This record gives sequence, C-alpha cells and structure tokens, in this order.
Amino acid sequence: MDCAADAEQLRQLANFLQLLAKWNRAYSLTAITDPHDMVALHVLDSVAARDFLNGVSVLDAGSGAGLPGIPLAILDPARQFTLLDSGGKKIRFLRHVLAELALGNARTEEARVENYQPGLPFDTVICRAFTDLRGFVQRCAGLVAADGRLVAMKGRYPETELAAIPVGWRATAVEPVQVPGIDAQRHMVVLERA
Repeated sequence: MDCAADAEQLRQLANFLQLLAKWNRAYSLTAITDPHDMVALHVLDSVAARDFLNGVSVLDAGSGAGLPGIPLAILDPARQFTLLDSGGKKIRFLRHVLAELALGNARTEEARVENYQPGLPFDTVICRAFTDLRGFVQRCAGLVAADGRLVAMKGRYPETELAAIPVGWRATAVEPVQVPGIDAQRHMVVLERA
C-alpha cells in the first residue's frame, strides 16, 4: 500500500480529520468519532485504493464524508476527483473541506448517481460502502469510459456479490489489502467490461 506523503499532504490530511471531527458533531457524517480510529478507518483505508485507480479522472460515487475521494485527492494531485453525493449537508461539508484545504484537483456534484450526467465519462468510478457489486454496476456503468473501471472497496471476500455481477462486466481483480491499524478483512474489487 503506497501511502507516502510529503509534509504539506500530511498537514492537509490532519486538517481534513479535524474538520470531519468538528462537522461530525452537528451533521453526523460518520459513526467513527475517535481521531485515532479515523486515521486508520478513514484515511488509511481510503489510501488503500490508490494503486487500483485507472487514468486521470476519478468519480467517488456516494462520497459521503469525502471517503475515499478526499484522502486520494490529497495524495494524488495529478488526478482529477469528482465527489458525488445526493445529501445536501454532506455536499456543504465537502465544499467547505475543498476550500479550506485548497484542493484544486477535486470538485463536488450534488445528485443521485442514477441522475448524474457528467460531460465526459470517468476513467475510474470508485465506491466505499455504497451498494453491492450488482447495484454498483447497474447504477454506475454509464459513468465509466469504455476502457475505464469500477473499483469497489469491500470488507470480507464478496463471493456472493461476485456471482451476481451483471452480464457484460467481469471482476479483473479481487485483491486483499492490509490496512495498518485495522484488524479486519479488506478487499479491492476491480470491475471492467467483459
């Protein structure tokens, strides 16, 4: 797992967690409230997806509190990230974070995934705790470029979900990942057109 960060990126990640903790008290953005737990369960867990991204444009579908999009945008400034969520409170939080951190490679979109119509499809569409693999493909396939990929962040090996992937798509990778500070299974599922 590549989580190398320079001093400015570490500052931005720390500021993100401070903002998340502050806003969480009023908006209930995450059930994780302990700052130490936030580092592992939010930042490091998000960063675990970095090696599975494809291309330059990335959509974080159902971004919620900006996970995994914000940590990835901080650590990968060469890519462009779109943080998509239908919740107005979450989008207000994300806009505040992007302004506070001066993250020029990320933007927000307030819409339901099935109603979102970007100008161009994305190289990667990623989700974390969004839906099962079948629903992910059904709702997000139209947002992915022809040679792009869907990346789903999962806990345990999703055997049942893998068996239900819609026709026309296939899992090209189901990789276990070790996340420092998390004593639980984590898997990255990469889906591409068959």
